[in-house]
Amino acid sequence: MEMDTRKILVADDDPDILDVVCMILEAQGYAVIFAHDGVECLGKLRAEKPDLMILDLLMPKMDGFAVYKELQLPSWSEYRNVPIIILSSVREEASRRRYELETGRKLSPDEYLEKPVMPDVLLSRVEKVLERK
Repeated sequence: MEMDTRKILVADDDPDILDVVCMILEAQGYAVIFAHDGVECLGKLRAEKPDLMILDLLMPKMDGFAVYKELQLPSWSEYRNVPIIILSSVREEASRRRYELETGRKLSPDEYLEKPVMPDVLLSRVEKVLERK
């Protein structure tokens, strides 16, 4: 495997969560890019082409559900292979149900983590998803 630094885009409107997630990931040698809302998230996705995206669901301007939905569109097809880990305070079943009701499609991120998440759990999921890629 090539040794270049893996780039991770973290989208969350909570500065404390961003700080913690950033510290955890950077300590492991990942390059971290932030977005504070869904609009910024999509912009950074285009500009930075990260290896992985960690997406919060409840954000201003455009929430994580809307970002996820947007990424299913043909115009975003080149980013389809960017894995998504959802990190949210919303319980997984509730999120899946809401997305399905709103879109008629399944919410199927690569991983779903509920906040608060333990650092070791976050790292092991990130590693697992990146290995799969």
